[in-house]
Amino acid sequence: MQMTGNTILITGGGSGIGEALAHRFHDLGNVVIIAGRRLEALQKAVGDRPNMHALSLDIDNADSITAFAKTLVAQFPAVNVVINNAGIMRMEMLDRARDLSDAEATINTNLLGPIRLTDALVEHLATQPNAAIVNVTSGLAFVPLTVTPTYSATKAAIHSYTVSLREVLAGKIEVIELVPPAVQTELTPGQSTREGYLPLKDFIDEVMTLFAKQPTPSEILVQRVGFQRNAEAEHRFDAAVTTLNEFARKAREGK
Repeated sequence: MQMTGNTILITGGGSGIGEALAHRFHDLGNVVIIAGRRLEALQKAVGDRPNMHALSLDIDNADSITAFAKTLVAQFPAVNVVINNAGIMRMEMLDRARDLSDAEATINTNLLGPIRLTDALVEHLATQPNAAIVNVTSGLAFVPLTVTPTYSATKAAIHSYTVSLREVLAGKIEVIELVPPAVQTELTPGQSTREGYLPLKDFIDEVMTLFAKQPTPSEILVQRVGFQRNAEAEHRFDAAVTTLNEFARKAREGK
């Protein structure tokens, strides 16, 4: 992936990993558009940075995505990179009948959202030089967190979808998967200060170093996420499920 001279769209760019990526890519000389539901948060993330812009997007709504894609291309016809970063993570109990609205919302945001947005922009991207799609998944795509089962499942699905995209779009659009471990953001309440989670700055530093490699790796894997990404290949998947979930439980309980 080219590191400068791009016009980059980042969904979920008003906070956390999305905001940090937006600032780093902007600092490298790219035009950056951040998109999300909360325009006030987006505008705060933009601040006074030139060539950084905020656009409202309801990633849960198919009609909103279609309209957004048309607006984006009209205002920024040079857009050549899309980073599908927007996502939600909600805890769910699987041992009883429950309201499935959290599961349905997670699927809509984390899985259908990037599929719909990619579909709306893929033909435009294919006409652009140095085009790339970056899908942000999670280490939980490879070893699930049992208290966030639908989140883990959607990230596993996007991993698989990304593999298909990469094969189909080879020679037209570069397709990259960014796989975060547990990072200190506000993805869930209290996570930004949770002990044992990777500080956001450290994560982004390592990510940008990996993006700068030539050729860019098809999977951006910081060192810490290897425990999850390689668990099955290294024949330690069952143990990794137990270890990960015990670590996460203790972190949530402050132990």
